[in-house]
Amino acid sequence: MSERVPAIKVLLLPKDTNGVGTIFGGVILSHIDLASAVEARRHGSYRYVTKAMREVEFHAPVFVGDVVNFFTETVRIGRTSVTVKVRVEVERWSGGHGERVMVTEAEVVLVATGPDGRPTVIQSAHRPAGEDRS
Repeated sequence: MSERVPAIKVLLLPKDTNGVGTIFGGVILSHIDLASAVEARRHGSYRYVTKAMREVEFHAPVFVGDVVNFFTETVRIGRTSVTVKVRVEVERWSGGHGERVMVTEAEVVLVATGPDGRPTVIQSAHRPAGEDRS
C-alpha cells in the first residue's frame, strides 16, 4: 500500500498561536483553503475562488511543533466548480515518535474564473468516474 501524499505540509510556529498556546483555527482554515486550491489546479490552471467551506469541526488541537498535513481528494467536478475534501492530520513528535492525529476535515467548493472574474467552464480530463458536467 502506497503512502498518501499531502497537498501541503506545514510546521506551524509560535506566531500562529492563540492565547492558550494552541494554533488559531483561522490559520488552519487558511491552509485548508490553500490545499483545496492545489487540488483544484489538477483540473486546469484556472483562477479559483472559494465559494464555500462546509462543516469544519475541530476534533483535536494543533500545537506549536506539530507537522500539519492537508490531504485532498476531488469529490465532484461541476460545470464551473470543483468540490474538494480536505482532511487535516498532525504528526505529533513529542515523546520521540510521530503519532498521527486527525484534527478536522472540510469540503471546499471552488469556482473557476476567467480573466474577467466571471465563472468559466472547466475542461478537465481528470473528472471522477461517473461525473457529469452539470
